[in-house]
Amino acid sequence: MTEEVPLLGGTANRGLVVRVGDTVRRPCRSTGPATHALLRHLEAVGFDGAPRFLGRDPLGREVLSYVPGQAITPPYPDWALTDAALARVAALLRRYHRAVADFDPAPHHWPARPPAPFGGGVLLHNDPNLDNVVFRDREPVALIDFDLASPGARVWDVAAAARLWAPLRADVDVEDSRRGRTLDRFRLFADAYGLLPAERAQLVDAVVANHDWLYDLVEREAGRGNPGFGEYWQSGGRDRAARTRAWYVEHVAVLRAALK
Repeated sequence: MTEEVPLLGGTANRGLVVRVGDTVRRPCRSTGPATHALLRHLEAVGFDGAPRFLGRDPLGREVLSYVPGQAITPPYPDWALTDAALARVAALLRRYHRAVADFDPAPHHWPARPPAPFGGGVLLHNDPNLDNVVFRDREPVALIDFDLASPGARVWDVAAAARLWAPLRADVDVEDSRRGRTLDRFRLFADAYGLLPAERAQLVDAVVANHDWLYDLVEREAGRGNPGFGEYWQSGGRDRAARTRAWYVEHVAVLRAALK
C-alpha cells in the first residue's frame, strides 16, 4: 500500500501527517533525533503505548509505526469523556513515566522545557491532549505526537493532562457532558495517577503555569506563520485562553480545595 491518507488532529503539523500502509510519515524537526532516541528507549523497555521509530523515507520524513485505534478528535464521542476513560488515561500517563524513568535526556537537544520549579525529572510528553491519546476498544492504549517532549517534573504532565481532559476551564467553554464536573474530574485524575503528596501540593500551580507556557508557545508559533497555530489563535483560541486564565485566577482556592 503506497497511497498517502491524511491523518486528522494536531495543530503544529496540520495537513502534513499521512498514513502509508501501517506507517505514519511526518515532517522531521531539528529536535527529531531526541524524539527518536526516546521512542527507541520506549521500544527497548517494552513500552507498547507509543509508536516505533522506523527511520526516514526518501522525502526525508520520519517514519513511525501506525498505532491502530481512534484518537479523540471533535466531535468527542461520549465514551471517551467518561470518568472510567479519564482514570485509564491517568494510568497510561503514569505507565509512560515509569517507562522513561531511566532514560537519560542529557545527550540530546529538546524543545522548550517547563519553567522552574517544574524542570528536571523524567522525559515528559508535554502535550497529552485528547487527540494525542489513541483508544482501542474504548481503552486508551497509546500516546502519540511526542514533538514537545522534554525533561521536567511528572506533575507538569499531570497538570497538562488534567487541564485538558477534566477540562479545567469555565463552563461556558465546555460544550459536552463534562460541563459542571470539572472539579470532580480534576480530583479523579490526580487520584488515578497516584501523585505523591508533595506533587499534589504543586498541582494547581502547575496547571496555571502549564496554561501560560502552552499558550505562549501557541502565540509565538502563530506569529511565526505556522498556519495551524495561526488559525487556532485567530478563530477564538486567544479569547478562550484569556477566559481560562481569568477563571484560574478566580478559582485557585477552589481548585486547591478540590484536591483535598
